[in-house]
Amino acid sequence: MIFILSIIIILLDQFSKYAAINHLKESASRVIIPNFFRLTYVENFGAAFGILQNKKVFFIIITCAVILSLILFLTKNYYKINIFMRIALGMLLGGTIGNFIDRIRFGYVVDFFSFRLFNRYEFPVFNIADIAIVVGTSLILILVLFDRYEV
Repeated sequence: MIFILSIIIILLDQFSKYAAINHLKESASRVIIPNFFRLTYVENFGAAFGILQNKKVFFIIITCAVILSLILFLTKNYYKINIFMRIALGMLLGGTIGNFIDRIRFGYVVDFFSFRLFNRYEFPVFNIADIAIVVGTSLILILVLFDRYEV
């Protein structure tokens, strides 16, 4: 069941990136809520927040290791961990694969959600896979810190 969650995240991520490429690449940006939210097409050749630019081979190797580790851990420990940890790991897996597909296909990750707070603080542009990775990782951290991950 958790692998279905991963597949749904991958499909939503890839569909939204397809739409971003087809509708935002030429126009670069569309304002949705003035001074707060816009859709902005960005090609991210690095990792989170644009660090480690142009390290494609490094990212592919690390991502393969992460994906394989997550799949092995989930299949081996599926019934030992609670549903919240399963969901968190499924989200992390789906998000990781979503961005991995971009790196293989394009050599970069397509990002398009752009937020600005108080017309001053601008967050790095991100995508659905990034949301799944951050939410999944945050949930894993909370579960591990409070020792609430086992059945």
